[in-house]
Amino acid sequence: MLKQFLFVFAVSALAAASAKTYPVTIYQTSVLAGTELKPGYYELSLRDTKVVLKSAWVAVESPAKVEKTGAKFSRTSVRCDSGDGTLRIQEISLGGTDLKLEFE
Repeated sequence: MLKQFLFVFAVSALAAASAKTYPVTIYQTSVLAGTELKPGYYELSLRDTKVVLKSAWVAVESPAKVEKTGAKFSRTSVRCDSGDGTLRIQEISLGGTDLKLEFE
């Protein structure tokens, strides 16, 4: 029984460790995957092509196209589109990495 518990704990720890997290600050109310995100600090978790943005009040999961640009970004930036009057997150470039996340 103890061995099974330790095995499950180890597998869970590895799964949690495999998700990379990055800090993201949103400065204006924006929408991602139909969820409104208020201005504030968020933690972005990246697992394969799924992105989770969460704060103390909200969490939203969205598929994303992950692109390696070859050059590191100096800071994290969030690009939005406001074609219909609502800011919709289109792209997040992760500071300190060469990763760019594109959302539909």
